[in-house]
Amino acid sequence: MSRQPSAFIPGSRAGAAAMESAAVQGRSLWDDARRRLFRNKAAVTSMIVIAVMVALALVLPFLLPFKYNEITHTDVLKAPLQSGHLLGTDTLGRDLFARILTGLRMSITIGIVATAVALVIGVAWGATAGYFGGRIDEVMMRIVDVLYSLPFIFFVIILMVTFGRNIILIFVAIGAVEWLTMSRIVRAQTMSLKNMEFIESARATGLTAGQIIGRHVVPNLLGPVVVYITLTVPGVILTEAFLSYIGMGVQEPRTSLGRLINSGVTNMEQAPWLLIFPCIVMAVLLLALNFIGDGLRDAIDPKDR
Repeated sequence: MSRQPSAFIPGSRAGAAAMESAAVQGRSLWDDARRRLFRNKAAVTSMIVIAVMVALALVLPFLLPFKYNEITHTDVLKAPLQSGHLLGTDTLGRDLFARILTGLRMSITIGIVATAVALVIGVAWGATAGYFGGRIDEVMMRIVDVLYSLPFIFFVIILMVTFGRNIILIFVAIGAVEWLTMSRIVRAQTMSLKNMEFIESARATGLTAGQIIGRHVVPNLLGPVVVYITLTVPGVILTEAFLSYIGMGVQEPRTSLGRLINSGVTNMEQAPWLLIFPCIVMAVLLLALNFIGDGLRDAIDPKDR
């Protein structure tokens, strides 16, 4: 009777090693990244926190008895848990809890939309410059350098004076600045990819430059781009908060976390809850987003583990 190789004997060390090796070979890079991400307790906890905050911001404002812009002269500057207001009211008697949820929704929306704008422009610009190189790359990156030299606040003021104040302009203004760093990251990654064998094979098959960039270059940039997106969203939210704090962001009757913090600073002495609660929500949101970004970075790049 023939003897069975120990590598295939169930329960043996060699068999376990062989099975583990086969399992590893059967997993893709993204499967490994997902496994590492979900082993990161801080990142998983942060994802749960963000999911809860998004759900509350989307649903709860429509279920509350008070609207975020409902003025009640009899409930001016009520402290938390007074007159049915969980977190108190502001100088116009508006419910702070409803305003925080609405402001949270606005801040998250601005963060996502402005980051999407930066993603589309930055990836397209950086991939094109990095792939073609030469004079095209020189001209495109000099444009980026010129835009980098413009002060952000000056750029926003010019846009607002030219087009007027509206919420769409805030998306455009923030996204129009954030794409600059994205383009540099994508350009550097593209330059390291464009001479690899699979790109040469794509050229040999007769694909155009646009097809190669869209089908082969951009998909291989997803790792660093995804990480940068998760780190850009909190930066965008903080930028909007700064603009609202200095009176150049979201305008009444709309509100955002930055605008609530601005109002809280003004009334800090007589109503400290107007500052404390929006700051806590802003801090938790930014901290959770940064933990997710760090977790994704560690998961996608094993060298950082």
